[in-house]
Amino acid sequence: MGMTDPAALDVTLVDGYVDEPAHFGVPPYVSTYPRFTAGALVDAGVPAANITYHTIDELREERAKWADVADADLMVYIGGMTVPGKYVGGTPAEPDEVRELAWTAEGTSLMGGPIRFGVGDENAGAQEMERRDLDFDFVAKGDVEAAAHDLVNEDLGGFGNRVRDNAELDRWAHLGAFVVEQHPNHPDYLIAELETSRGCAYRCSFCTEPLYGDPSFRSAASVVKEVQALADAGVKHFRLGRQADILAFGGDGEAPNPDALERLYGGIREVAPDLETLHLDNMNPVTITEYPEKSRRGIEIIAEYNTPGDTAAFGLESADPQVKEANNLLVSAEECLEAVRVVNDAAGWRPEPNRLPKLLPGINLVHGLEGEREETYEHNRDFLQSVLDEGLMLRRVNVRQVMAFDGTEMSETGADIALEHKKQFKSYKRELRENIDNPMLQRVAPPGTVLPDVHLEYHQDGKTFGRQLGTYALLVGIPGERELGRTIDVAVTDHGYRSVTGVPYPLNVNGASMDELAALPGVGKQRAGDVVVNRPHETLPEMDGVDFDSFSVVGSFGDAD
Repeated sequence: MGMTDPAALDVTLVDGYVDEPAHFGVPPYVSTYPRFTAGALVDAGVPAANITYHTIDELREERAKWADVADADLMVYIGGMTVPGKYVGGTPAEPDEVRELAWTAEGTSLMGGPIRFGVGDENAGAQEMERRDLDFDFVAKGDVEAAAHDLVNEDLGGFGNRVRDNAELDRWAHLGAFVVEQHPNHPDYLIAELETSRGCAYRCSFCTEPLYGDPSFRSAASVVKEVQALADAGVKHFRLGRQADILAFGGDGEAPNPDALERLYGGIREVAPDLETLHLDNMNPVTITEYPEKSRRGIEIIAEYNTPGDTAAFGLESADPQVKEANNLLVSAEECLEAVRVVNDAAGWRPEPNRLPKLLPGINLVHGLEGEREETYEHNRDFLQSVLDEGLMLRRVNVRQVMAFDGTEMSETGADIALEHKKQFKSYKRELRENIDNPMLQRVAPPGTVLPDVHLEYHQDGKTFGRQLGTYALLVGIPGERELGRTIDVAVTDHGYRSVTGVPYPLNVNGASMDELAALPGVGKQRAGDVVVNRPHETLPEMDGVDFDSFSVVGSFGDAD
């Protein structure tokens, strides 16, 4: 059999979505995997025009697109959840759908991504994870992009399981940026996840990140070149999410390197001056406590270049010293509190009085770890209460139960502890929502806070719900059913546990609906009726205890916003 010319190959990439400790890939996010894989294929000689990209949601909605799966010479499936979540923008592929992809593909089929760490029976936490091959010809046990590249070089006959190196990534990352143009959310409602490094210097018992080895950092120039290619392809929203610790970027894996952060962030702003979102994900609190001066400088640089509403997720995991000891966790509750103070002080400022703060910490708590006991829940509550009592801000608190993966220490204790404590976990979670999340949200986004460019996503109970693009964006409920798929500016009027209520900003008092007016703090149904009856207003109405100035304008009569 003769060699197949790579230039003649037809490839279909199917994105079943990924979700890892340091990697979002469920829409509106697009992960690095399909982009790097496309770049690797182009580097191996496959023309960009021969590469088709589909999300699993597209295939669900349009059966006709399965022809691209059936007819491709090579079909690459990318997916895998290593952290559990609930999703609004897309639904990750279920194992049965992945199997159907393998059966449908008449050419060679390759599966890769974090799915190699295991597949549960459903996308949920507190379960044992193992990997099944789901009937694919090949499963990449190393990097799917390296496997795709080598498979093309080997005439689709096979490949060695290997990881790609940074020199390859320097070529592949920008070469594959073009596939984002085929994403159903492109260009407006799409945020590109960017990798600055992977692997971790630390070994927490439950995390899959150390399975990638010690940290290996890309150069700032490489990331900036990729951002430029993505910006040229129409992307305006970016998240530096793929790393264990943004502060360690360009250093030895532990100590911060503020100059490298300046090159990275300054460079991104230079090549994408019109970007609308620049957020990050993980920041390690241990870095802040070990290297306070350099960390503070790094945090100040990030806050200078990022966009408001950014979150630095802190993996405290547990405030219980016993659990910390048993799982090699990195910081004590007191050290984490100090890190929270530093981020609040260096980056918690608001670019305008009615905007979200630039950068705030988020706290990750994991339950079901080795050594967990009744008191663990008390320790966690006390820690969060102390943050609240000090007047500090957290952007969000993430509480989840552990998933046990092969290769992590957790695989030995499995998910037993999490299952044992499931009942207690539920009531504790509710308590945190009421006593911590709600007052914290009022502090972070007080009434009158303006959230620009909220994407309207779905209707429920006569309201429209939407979010901004970004890290852990706030869910916003707006009175009335508005047209979906559009973006509007919203002013916050009230707070739930993890979501806010708001009205279109600025609200035209002469055109607003009763429900919108009633949502303003201090107005309510009856007074909203008074505003409507007395229209048109020449100036803003005056009512005791109501701040119309922060929310509304006097527009022409009868115009809805």
